[in-house]
Amino acid sequence: MTWRGSTTVQDRIFASLPYLLPLLDGLVYGRYLFQQFPPIQIIPVLLSPLLQIYRGIPFFGLIVFFALFLLVVRNENISHFIRFNTMQAILLDIILILCGLILQILGASLGGFILETLSNMIFIGILASFIYAVVQSVMGRYAEIPTISEAVYMQVR
Repeated sequence: MTWRGSTTVQDRIFASLPYLLPLLDGLVYGRYLFQQFPPIQIIPVLLSPLLQIYRGIPFFGLIVFFALFLLVVRNENISHFIRFNTMQAILLDIILILCGLILQILGASLGGFILETLSNMIFIGILASFIYAVVQSVMGRYAEIPTISEAVYMQVR
């Protein structure tokens, strides 16, 4: 949906960057998939410089999370396109946090196979969301993810 005006190349790039937050947080769920399919280990290898910074600085993820929300989403001087995509990336990250909490609570009672399957599904879902959202952003379109985008529209005016 591009009804809010045209986007510049710079807007498209800046709108794509926040999706790295859920991708970096979602790599943890891909550990079983990386063991089963070694060729896809290229994903964490390509992201290793960012991962070193992200995991090397204490609370860096939390700082980025709040910085994006307070400095980008709530700043009406920034284009709606960038704020929409930033908020959507934040909501994807919140979903990952909730999935992590649920898996920690149920992890002891779930069998190994079920835990691996759920982790793989979460990783594939976040990877698919990342690819879709980045491609849509680069093309200058709003990435419409069901339910999440509706919540974003309520937050970003």
